[in-house]
Amino acid sequence: MPVSASPPADAGRQSEPPADVAALIPLVRRIVEARVGNHPAADDLVQETLVRVLAAASRVEPGLLEPYAIVTARNVIASLWRQADRQRRNQHRVVDLRPAEEPDEQVLAVEEQSAVAQALARLSDREREALVAHEVAGEDTHALASQTGSTPGAVAAQLNRSRARMRVEYLLALENADPPTERCRPVLLALSSGDRRRQREVDAARHVLECDLCARLSQPLMERGQQRDDEVHISVTSDADVVAARQGARELASRLGFRATDLTILATAVSEVTRNIVRFAGSGEVVVELVERPRRGVRVTARDTGPGIHDVEQALADGYSTNAGLGLGLPGARRLMDEFAVVSEPGHGTTVTMTKWLQEG
Repeated sequence: MPVSASPPADAGRQSEPPADVAALIPLVRRIVEARVGNHPAADDLVQETLVRVLAAASRVEPGLLEPYAIVTARNVIASLWRQADRQRRNQHRVVDLRPAEEPDEQVLAVEEQSAVAQALARLSDREREALVAHEVAGEDTHALASQTGSTPGAVAAQLNRSRARMRVEYLLALENADPPTERCRPVLLALSSGDRRRQREVDAARHVLECDLCARLSQPLMERGQQRDDEVHISVTSDADVVAARQGARELASRLGFRATDLTILATAVSEVTRNIVRFAGSGEVVVELVERPRRGVRVTARDTGPGIHDVEQALADGYSTNAGLGLGLPGARRLMDEFAVVSEPGHGTTVTMTKWLQEG
């Protein structure tokens, strides 16, 4: 049967170790930036350092945590350079074992690229520029909002509408088809956006029964649906998804106005619970969402269908680590977050739910 642990409200509050570690964040960031500059792995290096410092905090003498953090940061950076050098020296040994592309694969790739180009061309200049800036250049909703004099929430909503329209235009271009009636595009757009109210207004269900083209396109559109702009879903299967989960949490939390220190703490906790999914379950999902009640904050739910945890209380005990002492583990993530709960059933998976509240004022 499922085993759960939900500590008292105060148990999940930040205690002294997280406060000490939080105070080290600016120092660690300065050390990392001084050595790697704007390297794409800079944030990972900061968070990996904090993970190791937090795991060892209870064993470090008072007053020595700062020197320990400095040495740890240097070691983590040195490991990065050694790994990069090893990859560079062994690059010549890499053999591409992938099978040769089938002749029609190249044709399909060209057709898909052409459909994407046509779909982009059918967007307005404003829609296209915002979508490319966000999806290709990586600009977040805060940056886009400051450029347009809007708000991050409004930008996110506009991006969702642009994605919905582009999905419709892409499928039409891929089919090389023109909508047979004036009702087709409004129906397809309502299906693509997942707007149920709009679907009722345009009588989408009846139209799909009457229009062969819209019937064919409705399935892929409804499978995609609309993601809420206050919620991010990340499917987790590899280390790359750890980065995606961390970035999703940071972006949502920054939209609420979280301080830089709290953003780093949140990202560190999200990184660890997501990494646990990759290491021990193989696959799962992380959902990051904004919450308004009982106060404003960010809730993270990490689910998997892996082997589960036989003794949740032990897994949450201080000093316990899921990776032989090298990982932050559940106890560290629990101390970093304001609320934390674990439900696990051996053989059927684990769900970790944790919340970080916005510090007002």
